[in-house]
Amino acid sequence: MKTILVASSKGGAGKTTLATNLAAHFALDGKRTVLVDADPQGSSMHWAQRRAELESAVLPIDGSKKRGWHDAVPKDAERIVIDAPAGAMADDLDTFIEHADAIVVPVIPSGIDIEATVAFLNTLAKVPRVHKRKLPVGLVINRSKPWTNASQQAVEMLQGWPYPLLAQLRDTQAYVVLAGLGRSLFDYKSAQVRDHQADWDPLLKWIRKA
Repeated sequence: MKTILVASSKGGAGKTTLATNLAAHFALDGKRTVLVDADPQGSSMHWAQRRAELESAVLPIDGSKKRGWHDAVPKDAERIVIDAPAGAMADDLDTFIEHADAIVVPVIPSGIDIEATVAFLNTLAKVPRVHKRKLPVGLVINRSKPWTNASQQAVEMLQGWPYPLLAQLRDTQAYVVLAGLGRSLFDYKSAQVRDHQADWDPLLKWIRKA
């Protein structure tokens, strides 16, 4: 089974948006998918519960206690997505990092968020598997507004970091609306939605290779 950890030390960076949409994509692709919600707020758990009646349902697991969550994962699971708790540094995520095959870090294109992400990545760099390049780490700009100076400067800055900038997810209220329904971008096929789905393509390709 492939395990993707979505983590950031900055609250509001979009971890749950990334985690739920990734989980939905895997499930719609026919993979038996588990979503581990390590955040005490339980947003990912609620999303998965709203999706329970769909053919592409995702199994939610409470990971907020950090220990023992992996024992609850069915042996036939093919994909695991972990929504890490807000404010956590690498030392707080050891039980999740231990099982991860890749780590995805969302970043909001603002000075405060980028500064917080630097601090988080500095702790992540001390993880032996990350330091030895055996555990891939990738960055995703969330709520991007490509026409603004802030987003353009963020892209330029992140492209100089040692971890690849995988994707830029454009700012849209669709993520908020769909989350409340237990849905994702990948559940729909309208032209407008397909345009936003394309933002995810480089990230999904990177995950397949991880």
